[in-house]
Amino acid sequence: MLKIVVDAMGGDNAPSEIVKGAVLALKERKDFAVVLTGDENLIRAELEKLRYDASRVEIVHCSEVITNDDVPTSAVRSKRDSSLVVGLKLLKEREDVGGFVSAGSTGAVLTGGIMFVGRIKGVLRPALCPGIPNVRGTRTLLCDCGANAECKPAYLAQFGVMASAYAKAAFGVENPRVGLLTNGAEEHKGDSLHQEAHQLLKQTKGVNFVGNIEGRDIMYGDVDVAVSDGFSGNVALKSIEGCGKTVSAVLNREFRASLGSKLSYLCAKKQIGKLKYMLDYARFGGSVFLGLKKAVIKSHGSSKAKSITPSVIQAVDAYRGNLIGNISEALAGTAIEGTIDE
Repeated sequence: MLKIVVDAMGGDNAPSEIVKGAVLALKERKDFAVVLTGDENLIRAELEKLRYDASRVEIVHCSEVITNDDVPTSAVRSKRDSSLVVGLKLLKEREDVGGFVSAGSTGAVLTGGIMFVGRIKGVLRPALCPGIPNVRGTRTLLCDCGANAECKPAYLAQFGVMASAYAKAAFGVENPRVGLLTNGAEEHKGDSLHQEAHQLLKQTKGVNFVGNIEGRDIMYGDVDVAVSDGFSGNVALKSIEGCGKTVSAVLNREFRASLGSKLSYLCAKKQIGKLKYMLDYARFGGSVFLGLKKAVIKSHGSSKAKSITPSVIQAVDAYRGNLIGNISEALAGTAIEGTIDE
């Protein structure tokens, strides 16, 4: 049976919410099992609070934890018995393991993913690719959202190729529309990086490039993939997250302000619920680290069970949809040239 490794000690709410989210994923889908890495005593204490199929849960004890205070590169090298490193090594070494999920240190996940799992042949730079809720009720893939703060045009072109393959493999989008995130829709907008990337994306085989897009188009525009350098993408992602929280907070405050507003809330309760659900990015899970030889999912550091569950399902779907094979095939069909940076 397919197994997904879950870093039970990664994130602000570990291990309780991580373990709970993994168990909920098992209840949602019956075609996989989980391997929980971390302190066995703490993990078992959390499992005792839950009802689950013990035959589908494996625990691998680890004595160390990589925290956000650790320097990622040195921590990955020195803390070899950490839940994160052990999990990534299991992903690399075991044929029955098809994916890895962690809400731990982003830098450590990225460093460890490249170090232990390795890149798909031809990948210049792996990229983080989350799903952003959009007005159509689906998701827009944002690639990259933080793995590569400094990019070259060839990186952005490859992001378009990999994210398109992801949209096809995981979500069944037949011909994903790809836009380049910059400061204006006109072709001449942006700095030299984005102008060169625009021309390269136009020429890249297998990418349905529709031109430049602005930040508002991620949630509102008619694109399936928004290609971005990691710096701009991370700013966009955090802005969208903040917008959703702000809208929710304002609605809660205003509808509690008076008796009249409370009565108004009762009339609009269903519509408000739909709005909050649409803005809830957590329901899409984490960010897939595109470009590695196996599926690595980075969940938000503050993730709770409701976000860990779809992250685990993401890993399952990436494996079942042959994401790695699709990316390899898509890259083989392009002529993007560049230097593979370490």
